[in-house]
Amino acid sequence: MSKRSGGETIDRRPYRERCIVVHPELGAEGYDGRERQARLEEAEGLARAIDLDVVHSEAFPVKRPRPGTLVGNGVVEHIEEIIETITHGEDEEEGIPPIVIVDAQLTPVQQRNLEKAWHTKVLDRTGLILEIFGARARTREGKLQVDLAQLTYQLGRLVRSWTHLERQRGGVGFMGGPGETQIETDRRLIRVRIDKIKRDLLDVSRTRELHRAARRRVPHPVIALVGYTNAGKSTLFNRVTEATVTAKDQLFATLDPTMRGLTLPSGRSAIISDTVGFVSNLPHELVQAFHATLEEVMEADIIIHVRDAAHADSEAQKADVLKVMNELKVVTKDMSATGENSSDGKYMIEALNKIDLLSEDNQEFVTNRARNGDQVAIPISASEGDGCEALLQAVDDLLTRDYLTTSIALSFEDGAAMAWLYERADVLNRNDDENGVHLDLRIAPDVAARFEQTFERVLG
Repeated sequence: MSKRSGGETIDRRPYRERCIVVHPELGAEGYDGRERQARLEEAEGLARAIDLDVVHSEAFPVKRPRPGTLVGNGVVEHIEEIIETITHGEDEEEGIPPIVIVDAQLTPVQQRNLEKAWHTKVLDRTGLILEIFGARARTREGKLQVDLAQLTYQLGRLVRSWTHLERQRGGVGFMGGPGETQIETDRRLIRVRIDKIKRDLLDVSRTRELHRAARRRVPHPVIALVGYTNAGKSTLFNRVTEATVTAKDQLFATLDPTMRGLTLPSGRSAIISDTVGFVSNLPHELVQAFHATLEEVMEADIIIHVRDAAHADSEAQKADVLKVMNELKVVTKDMSATGENSSDGKYMIEALNKIDLLSEDNQEFVTNRARNGDQVAIPISASEGDGCEALLQAVDDLLTRDYLTTSIALSFEDGAAMAWLYERADVLNRNDDENGVHLDLRIAPDVAARFEQTFERVLG
């Protein structure tokens, strides 16, 4: 047994690797508006996501980051004492120290110095997230992206992440152990491997583009779910598609993207995509490596930003998601509560999820905020189904708001053009007479342009 900083005793399973979570609360420059306890709990959640047993967690204020260790000597000595107590405690497996998770970005020098001081493995936030992704990736594409991110991250360190959390350090998977005389060779081999993975991911990107081109020929609008990790994207995805994608109360439960067909309230077909969740301080290596996966977001017609409305740091999480979207150069329309556009870009809807976890007063507060916000926002409970129909109706309304209403006359011989319109436009009315067929249509501007190009002869 051990205790957290708050005094809570944590049960430990002997077969799970133990860890200590340390959250250095940086000064004003590093403050992002989050509560200290929420930060600490998120770091613990990241550790548990790879089945680590958190036996102690603690947050420390850091007024002046130290270039050699990030935290001060007092903190280093304090953590060293905790490691000694856990390692040689009466009810612990003597001689095996716990891993230390530092919830911050460590330089290679800081990581090495802390490992020497504590005589155990040290993972920073980036390394931990990379470990999670490495453990969870299932598809070939996902594994390639994780490999690329890990290699890019390790290029400056020349030692790999603690894959499978083994005790002894080694080189990147295809190399032997790192030696001082091998540094340049190791760098060259890593760069060669990075170049190969990038070529493979280009093939993946081209394949995805072929799939998107095929979808454009039978144009169904694409809806992408984005949001902070564990906000409920996969639960919402399963709710509206009746799919069985893995949905757990766990950080990064979804890594590999999934797409399914969806029928909107109007009867229109659409495609919805479930994507990897974002997180604060998402490693730049991962944003770049998962570019191919996140292309689905960049190509989407509508983005649904799933937010955990019951989370204390919901606003800070929103800022993190928008930051990553900005890195991907995804521009969204800034819409008032009345739905008027103030900029070009993609439509975005906020799905304020988990309202079932709120009190009635807080639910009313969230609902009022949704009405008065700068985005179309719908309070929902993906687990209970509340608000999901209203969300889909809002998607339906946005998809058709730019549609043109027009009429067209076709001869009876123009069956191909008529079938094309029935498949891609909303036929509001049809009138047949001796001269042919007259159709009243609602049609997307880009679809109308394609019709004119494809059936120029029909239009005369």
